[in-house]
Amino acid sequence: MRHIISILLENEPGALSRVVGLFSARGYNIEALTVAPTEDKSLSRMTIATSGSDDVIEQITKQLNRLIDVVKVVDLTESPHIERELMLIKVRAVGKEREEMKRMADIFRGRVIDVTDKTYTIELTGDGGKLDAFIEAIEGSAIIETVRTGTSGIARGERVLRL
Repeated sequence: MRHIISILLENEPGALSRVVGLFSARGYNIEALTVAPTEDKSLSRMTIATSGSDDVIEQITKQLNRLIDVVKVVDLTESPHIERELMLIKVRAVGKEREEMKRMADIFRGRVIDVTDKTYTIELTGDGGKLDAFIEAIEGSAIIETVRTGTSGIARGERVLRL
């Protein structure tokens, strides 16, 4: 089962490599990883998408909590949460394809953020399924380049990841 693990850790050199090293040393796979400073500049928030049984995820969270830089660990998939991913996709847009690409971007609530004579660069946000659906909906040969951020997530309601 896929899990989204959110980690609050000290914003120190080497903290990211220690977390990634823990996953690597134990043979756990990281499907997506995002990290950035929080509103408190001394802390960073890391979001990791990974897969595993409940026992494996429990083991991962226990190991993460033992790391010196880690302040708090939460498995977001244990309760209602919101997850989003950002994708920038450069597509071929020549002649009558231009209107079709613009229409597809509008259908998926994307924005055309760069235009040339032959291409559009489209920005899309949503869950991974939505982004995958956009890729499937347009002709594969029209795709020139794709960049995705990986999953970011936050708990719904009053629940927060804070000290």
